[in-house]
Amino acid sequence: MKIKSANNQEINLRSVDPDDMDDVLIKIEKSFNISLNDASENDVQNFGKLCDVVLEKVKKTNDGCTTQQAFYKLRNAIHASAGHDNDIIKPQTRLTDLFPRNSRIEAVAAIEEEMGFEIQLLKPKQWIVNAFSMLLVVSFVLAFYYLAIGIGGMIIASLGLQLAGRFGKEMHIKTVGDLAEKIAREHYLKCRRDASTVNKNEVSEKLRQLIVANTAV
Repeated sequence: MKIKSANNQEINLRSVDPDDMDDVLIKIEKSFNISLNDASENDVQNFGKLCDVVLEKVKKTNDGCTTQQAFYKLRNAIHASAGHDNDIIKPQTRLTDLFPRNSRIEAVAAIEEEMGFEIQLLKPKQWIVNAFSMLLVVSFVLAFYYLAIGIGGMIIASLGLQLAGRFGKEMHIKTVGDLAEKIAREHYLKCRRDASTVNKNEVSEKLRQLIVANTAV
């Protein structure tokens, strides 16, 4: 079965790169707290069957909007950890207004502790990632000719990428509402008031979003 991407183009799951699809399946398992190890290859290559498998594994359903529940959970976490009044935390509120750059890492860490899971909001500057990635590639090639220098460069590049990820302050998401949608997509059950339930009407859309966000479609 084909699904449509965010730009309304149809996606055939059989055409998705297997490595990308493996990553998507891992994200689905994490989001819905299920295991897809027993799903057949046909089940995970057919979008309709994939939805059915997820629903069958979760079983209990209700109609509550998960994105809305994610927003309230996020708003409560921001209020509890940063002290912002709930009245100013709205879907359209810009995250830069809530998280000043000089204290952004600590603020996000406090929210993650309050919510009980990582929201993966912060990233390093892209040029830093590109620079260390290039150093890693160059060092790998150099290792064939000058082993010690090449290995040293790879170690420096790897440490640089780790530190960049740890201390990055860039936010690729702009508003509280956008962040709530990301959280609902990546931590579906953890956002719901009753973690044993799932909104049947939402499942296909959440799966579509995960596939579109994590594959080259």
